[in-house]
Amino acid sequence: MTLRLYDTATRSVRDFVPRSPGKAGIYLCGLTVQSVPHIGHLRSGVNYDVLRRWLIHSGYDVTFVRNVTDIDDKILAKSTEQGRPFWAIAYENEVKLAAAYRSLNVLPPTYEPRATGHIPEIQQIIAKLIESGHAYPSPDGCGDVYFSVRDFPAYGALSGQHPDEMKNAPDGPARIKRDPRDFALWKGVKESEPPAGNWPSPWGRGRPGWHIECSAMSWRYLGEEFDIHGGGLDLQFPHHENEIAQSRAAGFGFANYWVHHALLNLGSSKMSKSLGNVLDLDHVAGLGVRPVELRYYEAQPHYRSTIDYSDEALQEAAVAYRRIEGFVQRAVELVGVGDLGDIPPAFATAMNDDLNTSAALAVVHESMTRGNSALSAGERDTVATALAEVRAMLDIFGVDPLDPAWSAGNGGDDLRGIVDSLVALALEQRTAARGRKDWQAADAVRDQLKNAGIAVEDTPAGPRWTIGEQH
Repeated sequence: MTLRLYDTATRSVRDFVPRSPGKAGIYLCGLTVQSVPHIGHLRSGVNYDVLRRWLIHSGYDVTFVRNVTDIDDKILAKSTEQGRPFWAIAYENEVKLAAAYRSLNVLPPTYEPRATGHIPEIQQIIAKLIESGHAYPSPDGCGDVYFSVRDFPAYGALSGQHPDEMKNAPDGPARIKRDPRDFALWKGVKESEPPAGNWPSPWGRGRPGWHIECSAMSWRYLGEEFDIHGGGLDLQFPHHENEIAQSRAAGFGFANYWVHHALLNLGSSKMSKSLGNVLDLDHVAGLGVRPVELRYYEAQPHYRSTIDYSDEALQEAAVAYRRIEGFVQRAVELVGVGDLGDIPPAFATAMNDDLNTSAALAVVHESMTRGNSALSAGERDTVATALAEVRAMLDIFGVDPLDPAWSAGNGGDDLRGIVDSLVALALEQRTAARGRKDWQAADAVRDQLKNAGIAVEDTPAGPRWTIGEQH
C-alpha cells in the first residue's frame, strides 16, 4: 500500500509520490530559540521523527532538514533586556533544545541550518524578487524590503483566505508599504536594536525577515523543489503562506506536500511562552514520567489531532507504556533479545493511512496480548515472534524499550549500571531474608524499593524489578 498523507494545500489525502524514486526530501520549520523548549515544541520533533522513521522503514533515502531561527524580534529584545549578545542567547537555548530532542530519541536531522548562516542566499532571493517586481525597497530609505502581496495572485490559497479579509502585516509601518498586508523580507537596522544583529545589504544594513529565512534554507539544502514541508498548524498563516508566495515568485517549485501537525494545548490555548502556559521536561520528570513515556504520550494520537494536555493523561500514557515494557522484559527473560521482526500488515496499513498512529498502536497491543498468552502457556516460538513484532513496531515510534538510546538516557550507561547494582544488592538481601523465613525483613526491603519508585515482581526466573510509581 502506498503512503498517503493529508496535504493542507489541496485539503485532501494524497498518495505520496516523491520527486525522485526512492528518495524523500523534508523541510521542517524548527524553533525560534529565544527561550527554553517546552513539551508543546517537542511534539513537532516527535511527530516528524515518526514520519521520517516510517519513510526509512519503507525504503526511502530521507534528507531531513530542520532549521534553527537564531535571530528575530524576540531574540533581539531579550538581547537588549539582558545586555547579552543575541547569538549567546540563541546558542544557549539551541543547546537545550538539542538536549531535549536527544532525551526523546528524536533522530538528528540530516542538516540543521541556522538563519544567520544563510544571509547570502537570503539576499540573493530578495534581489531576484525585486528584479521581477514582486518586492520593493521602502521608499523612505530605511532599509526595509517588502513583498508585494497584490503581485502574487495565489496569495492566501494555503490558508483559504483572501487578502481583502486579512489583517495588516505587523512587521513594518503601513505608511511605507504599498499595501498594509505586504510583509518584510529585509528589516533595516533600528537604533533600539543591538548593534551586532545586522548585516550589510544593497538596501542598507539590516537583517532578514522571518519568512524569507526558511525559503532560503530549504532552497540551499533541498533545491528549488522538494517533497514535504512540515510544521505546526499555527504556522500555516502567515509563515507558510508567505514562504509559498516568495518562493514561487522567485521561480521555485517549492514544496509538493504540506503536512501540518495539530498543537498541544494546555487548557483552551496552545502551549506558548507568550501566553505563559508552558510545561517543560523538568515538570514531566517531577511527575515521575520518563522521557520515553512522554514520547509515547505525544506519538500515540494522530498527528492532526489536538492534544489537550493534563498531568493525569500523561501519567495514564506512562502506565500504558510500562505494560508494553513489562511484556518486552518478560519475553526477553524467556527467549532472549533476538532481532527486530517483520511489521504486521495491519500496522503497515495504518501507518500508510496518513500515519494513523492510533490504529497502529492497536496492532502493537494485539501482538502484545498474543505474546502474553503465549508467555502464560510457555510457547517459546510464539513469544519470540510476538516480541520481535512488538519491538519492530515500537521502533517506528522510537520507543523500543531495548533501544540503546533509552538505556543510555538520564545519566548514561554508567548510572544505569550503578542503579542495577544497588537494586541487585537489595534483592539479594530480600532473597536471603526469605530464605531464613524472615518475612518482615523481606517485606521491608520490598517496601523501601517501592518508596524509591522500584516495583518488584516475583517470577519463576527470580525477582524482577521495574521503575514503578513512587509513593
